Amino acid sequence: MAVAEPPRLTWSALSAVLVAMFAITVGYGVALPILPFLIEQIAGKATSQALSWHTGLLTGAYIIAIFVGAPVWGHISDRWGRKPIILLGLLGFAATTGSFAITGSLPLLYLGRFLAGLFAAAITPVAYALIGDHAPSKEWRAHRFALINIAGTAGFFIGPLLGGLAVRVAGKLWALSPDRSLATPLLTATGLAVIAAVLVVLLLPAGARRDSVNAPADAAQIERRAMLRLLAIALVTALAIGVFEVGLALRGKVLGLDAAHIGIMFAECSLVMAVVQALVFSPLIKPELTRWFIAPGLATLSVGLVVVSLVNTSVLMSIAVALVAASAGMLSPIATYWASLGIVTSEGAQLGRMTAAASLGQALGSVAGGALFDLPVLPDASFVLAALLVLGTLLASIRLPRLLMPERPAST
Repeated sequence: MAVAEPPRLTWSALSAVLVAMFAITVGYGVALPILPFLIEQIAGKATSQALSWHTGLLTGAYIIAIFVGAPVWGHISDRWGRKPIILLGLLGFAATTGSFAITGSLPLLYLGRFLAGLFAAAITPVAYALIGDHAPSKEWRAHRFALINIAGTAGFFIGPLLGGLAVRVAGKLWALSPDRSLATPLLTATGLAVIAAVLVVLLLPAGARRDSVNAPADAAQIERRAMLRLLAIALVTALAIGVFEVGLALRGKVLGLDAAHIGIMFAECSLVMAVVQALVFSPLIKPELTRWFIAPGLATLSVGLVVVSLVNTSVLMSIAVALVAASAGMLSPIATYWASLGIVTSEGAQLGRMTAAASLGQALGSVAGGALFDLPVLPDASFVLAALLVLGTLLASIRLPRLLMPERPAST
């Protein structure tokens, strides 16, 4: 019996998904360079150690909320459809990000950051699952996954720049007070999420979910041990990025850089990620070959983290940032792509687990990046420990390419 091909997602519908991904990553990235200053404004003159702790914990609160919410949202979307979950996530994210901008209490700051992460968790796994619902082939799926990854990375590129520059513009051009100027980029991110929600309502179809009847002919169940390795890669890669993000923000402040300069450093990281993702999932590379990039990517990430902990000059730091960004930008989408091929009847739930693993890793990395920053005994402990974890994951994943596509005996 011929396999029914699912209806392809139109470019207008895909654009709504891309704007949704862009909006939530802008909302996350916009807070990174201003977070230490926002904490200082609310908590008063805090010690350097207390500021580091709150920066790491607030960043971790957002990510741990994604860890809690992503599997739940993915499972609900398998039952009730992708569009309502994406819409609910965007509206909730807009409301909580807006409240985060105007709060004057540290406990409310934590609550707002957690709720924003909880609603953001509805977007990423469900967007990937939506692509899987409409994928007629592995190539089509891989190329659309690449667009989602690039949209998310572009948001993270714009977010820190917007966070730093909007504070400067609001303070100088419009003569806003420091407390109101810090709220400007967050309110801008809120408006962007509302625009994305409107586009989802107008352009995104309800869409039928894929089941075992209309699954693509080349779909295959991935072995449990391979899936566990993919989850480990997602967790450890995100942990390394969490350590890197918080450490970069805190180091920039110690060096006397303002929010705009810190935002530029994050923007460099995002730009490298976007370029690498576009290359890895370009038509020039077959999706099946991406499984062989995992080990080199883990090795490069480990080296990059060590280099970050050793260099002090701006040129060498730029090289180290590029190494970390290129490897992480390659590993995360590759792991997500292969996990999406594993369970065609509950793809939302499976991708929710991948998102949760990445979120848990990033939360742990964010907390570690703040707690272990500038320790008297080992100032760069968080970078070194993250590099060792990445190296351990590399050793455990050497056989992963063959597990993902085992050699089949020739038919006689």
